[in-house]
Parts: sequence; C-alpha cells; structure tokens
Amino acid sequence: MGFLYGLGRALTFIFLPTFGQVEVAGKQHIPRNGGFIIASNHQSIADPPLIVFAFNRPVFFMAKKGLFKTRIVSFFLRALHMYPVNRTGVDIDAIKWAEAILGAGRVLLIFPEGTRSPYHLKEGNDGIAYIVSRTKVPVLPVAITGTEEIKNVLRIPFHFKKIKVSIGEPFRLPEETSNRTKLKDNTGLIMRNIAVLLPASYRGAYKKENA
Repeated sequence: MGFLYGLGRALTFIFLPTFGQVEVAGKQHIPRNGGFIIASNHQSIADPPLIVFAFNRPVFFMAKKGLFKTRIVSFFLRALHMYPVNRTGVDIDAIKWAEAILGAGRVLLIFPEGTRSPYHLKEGNDGIAYIVSRTKVPVLPVAITGTEEIKNVLRIPFHFKKIKVSIGEPFRLPEETSNRTKLKDNTGLIMRNIAVLLPASYRGAYKKENA
C-alpha cells in the first residue's frame, strides 16, 4: 500500500464516520487473499472512498480519462490506485491493466453501470463480465445506499448522511466465456446479485427480477 493511498484511507476513517453514520455489513465475506472484482452500484462521487473505507485490502479502480488533465493530477490519481479509462469505446489498455491487477492477486473495483445512477440501479455494461471471462476471478457484490445526495467532493468528508455498505458473498460466473450472448447473461447475473442487497426502491432495472 502506497503512502498516499494509506493517507487517503486514514482520512476516510477520520471523516466518514465522524460527520455522519456509516454502516458496513458483510465484511466477513471479503476474501483474505487472491484477486477478485468488487461489483458495486454507483450513486455518487462518494462511493469510491466508501469502498476504500469498508475494505481492509487495497482497492484499485478505473476513473474517467478526463480527470487525468495534468501530470501532477495524474500522478496523484494513480497514487490513489486509479487508472484512466475511455468510456466512449473499448479501452484495450484499461482492460490489460485490469487483467494485470487481478493477475497479481489484487482487488479491482468496477461499477458495472458505467456512470453514476442515483436512486436506482441501471442496466449493467458487459465489460465486467468480459474481464471476468479473461481472468477467471470471483465477483464480490456490493450495494451502497445513502450517498445519492452527495454531489461534490467537499461533501464527502462532511456528508451528514446515514450510509450503508452491504457486502454479499463472493461467487463465480457459471460459464466464463467471451461469447456476446453469455456476456450479457453473466452481466445480468452480476447485477442481480447487487440488486438483492439493495432495498426494493433502489433496484431500478432489476426490481422485477428480485421481487
């Protein structure tokens, strides 16, 4: 764990539970070793720091390329375990980076919805299933509630909200393949495992499937 990441995580322990309530349920499901993917819903800019707070293992994740505007900003973001990804198409470099992270036995956070979707769960993108098909790692579903009204960086430490991070049991996809139809099916399976951890009002596109 690098210095800046460790410092950032320490700050989450100081601020997040002090200026609001943060409950983490299911920490016993976190694998102690080996690579795996955290698959979480994405409501707010506060979600990545909450995952860092909830997990006692270093977490790596992708961020939109537009954030990496200068060399200094890029240095700090990378030190915080972020990697730039192009959201407008298939980013081969980002996929190779994800494979390397998982191959080294590390933890990768992916928001399958691709963008923030406050108040409800959107349909997931197949990128996560594709990465799983290539790396054969387990998926750990996570559901976050209470962050939907945190809309800027300054609100993260002083959120004054009741937030819950629910961690489900890790699972493996039944058929890890890059076939397009199977990828869609596997993405649906991942999203349903996230949805079942959410209150019914948050399940959005997957509400009927988990009724």
